[in-house]
Amino acid sequence: MRLSPHRLSAALLSLAVAIGCREAAPAYPLVIANGRVIDPASGLDAVRHLGIRDGRIAMISEAPLTGVDTIDATGHVVAPGFIDLHEHGQDSASYAMMVRDGVTTALELEAGTADVAGWYAARGTGQLVNFGVSIGHIPARMRVLGDPSTGLLPSGIGGTGSATDAQVAEMEAILQRGLAEGAVAVGAGSAYTPGATMDEIQRMFRVAAEGGASVHIHLRSGVAGLDSTIAAARAVKAPLHIVHVNSSADSSLPTFLARIQAARDSGQDVTTEAYPYGAGMTSIQSALFDDWATWPDARFPQHQLVSTGERLTRATFAKARQAGGTVIIHSRTEEQTREAILSPLTMIASDGFIDHGRGHPRTSGSYARVLGRYVRDEQRLPLMEAVRKMTILPAQRLEARVPGMKTKGRIAEGMDADLTIFDPATVIDRATYEDATIPSAGIPWVIVGGQAVVARGTITAARPGQPIRAPVR
Repeated sequence: MRLSPHRLSAALLSLAVAIGCREAAPAYPLVIANGRVIDPASGLDAVRHLGIRDGRIAMISEAPLTGVDTIDATGHVVAPGFIDLHEHGQDSASYAMMVRDGVTTALELEAGTADVAGWYAARGTGQLVNFGVSIGHIPARMRVLGDPSTGLLPSGIGGTGSATDAQVAEMEAILQRGLAEGAVAVGAGSAYTPGATMDEIQRMFRVAAEGGASVHIHLRSGVAGLDSTIAAARAVKAPLHIVHVNSSADSSLPTFLARIQAARDSGQDVTTEAYPYGAGMTSIQSALFDDWATWPDARFPQHQLVSTGERLTRATFAKARQAGGTVIIHSRTEEQTREAILSPLTMIASDGFIDHGRGHPRTSGSYARVLGRYVRDEQRLPLMEAVRKMTILPAQRLEARVPGMKTKGRIAEGMDADLTIFDPATVIDRATYEDATIPSAGIPWVIVGGQAVVARGTITAARPGQPIRAPVR
């Protein structure tokens, strides 16, 4: 059948309208519009529009995009989601704190676990943030030596006891099994296991090296301990990550940083991290305090009991040591904290957790504190450098063993849509040593796997967080 010119024109017009409607239809389930996109991996720092589809960044555009849902990020920074390499709070309460601080991936890599498969099975999928764990020398030692503690750290023989060659071999087997089960890294804490010789520590390092895993260690004995730890890692070619250099170094921080830089300059794979507070926190029954009876009276008030907030005396410290719990140690100056945060060597990691609503403000505020205090208020740290410490550096630390980390810590097409949107004019930590559960301000949106887990500052019902894990063998 032949159409008249009039009917042909009408048909073409209808077709054009249909095509136009298809082009105008929303192209992406989620669009983040008008934000200042900062990506340290590529150096991008410009206003862009992001199209999110299937949990990935599908488009980065200078021109506006259409979406089913749109977040207007005008006046805000859009950064890769923050990756915390050192987070002990692997539960929903702690996740709820850290996610409002911009964290999208939280990893327990210092203490770790002795049962990697069981640890992941207990969390399944569908958490607020992505999560992962190391296979830990500390819990392996506690298990093999029969330490009485049911907590994260040894309180007896697991810390102070000597291990036979056969027992060290058992620990090696636990670490090997954990790596085969997909552990992200190997965790260690020689400060908490004074009974472990450097030969024992080096044997754990060798297992890590053979498994292509980095070792994340809380080391002991100041500069001498740093030197022996770097030497042990060098001897077996183990990638080494020194946790919280600020608290491990204390007043020796310049020497610590110089030693780490020298190791890196020699070609050794050594990295480190810091948190932006002058006080630390740990178990009061740990081996760190085994010499407490020899302390002068003036030292005890530096210690604050987490459960009550009280500053301790010799008498109350003794009671708390017997009862157990956690204690905050106020021991460093702001100048020491600042030097650690500003160093180009450090990543940012919180070392945080919340227990029954109590804890350290670093759990809830580490990332906002860096952005608010050192970037904006003091203007001592460039914004791009701060974001680099929180995103691409931790991703690169792990990606050789964990392929999934190659798509995190970056804003580029095809990367995971884990994103933190913050207001550079208002972002700041608000948690205190007395109330660690006050969320950070100025982080209205956090995206995990393409879904908003924080919207306008409020946690949503979405639970897209997935396990971060090395290939299971």
